[in-house]
Amino acid sequence: MDAAGYATLNRQSGLMREMGVVANNIANASTTGFRREGVIFSEYVAALDQGPSLSMAHASGRHVDLTQATLSQTGGQFDLAIQGDGFFLVETPQGERLTRAGSFVPSPEGELMTPDGFRLLDAGGAPVFVPPQTRGVAVAQDGTLSADGQPVAQIGLWQPADPLSLRHQSGTLFSAGEVEPAEGATILQGMLENSNVEPVSEIARMIEVQRAYELGQKFLDAEDERVRGVITTLGR
Repeated sequence: MDAAGYATLNRQSGLMREMGVVANNIANASTTGFRREGVIFSEYVAALDQGPSLSMAHASGRHVDLTQATLSQTGGQFDLAIQGDGFFLVETPQGERLTRAGSFVPSPEGELMTPDGFRLLDAGGAPVFVPPQTRGVAVAQDGTLSADGQPVAQIGLWQPADPLSLRHQSGTLFSAGEVEPAEGATILQGMLENSNVEPVSEIARMIEVQRAYELGQKFLDAEDERVRGVITTLGR
């Protein structure tokens, strides 16, 4: 295979990866707290034994879109939405993770947990606890949680110390290196943040990627026919 073929194959691989990311965005268009992703393409230059170097498009990583999404009012006392930059911190078997999905439920012991069973952590990194038999729970914009009028915890809002360290793990969970308190963000009780995916834009992007992939495949098919033709001619 010649250099053009290798460059096209590398591009096709990146387009397939981007198609998977776009499809995942569309599938999570209605997932609470989901953040859309995109694929970052960069130029990869490879040295050749003879002649000039070979430049190829390389899908080098994913980009997480942290744009604020719209908020929906639910009225649930354990439904929390973040207005501004920042994440909730939850404890998982794989370690601490960041999330914007603020739908929590109290465990029988009184700990606030995600629907998947991950404990919500407070501003000090300890589990948030609501005393059993509490009749009313209120959460102030600064994260102070009060049970029957008495402050019992302060929900923490966090952000990566290095924004480039943010990595999507699964669903609405993200990992990061070192985290630090988020400044300027507020918590709104009785609301949830929607996904920031715009389905129409994602579908349009999917069509563009599919067309680009089809063009690359047509080129590879034409190159294959050309090579076969040369072999047939020289073999006579």
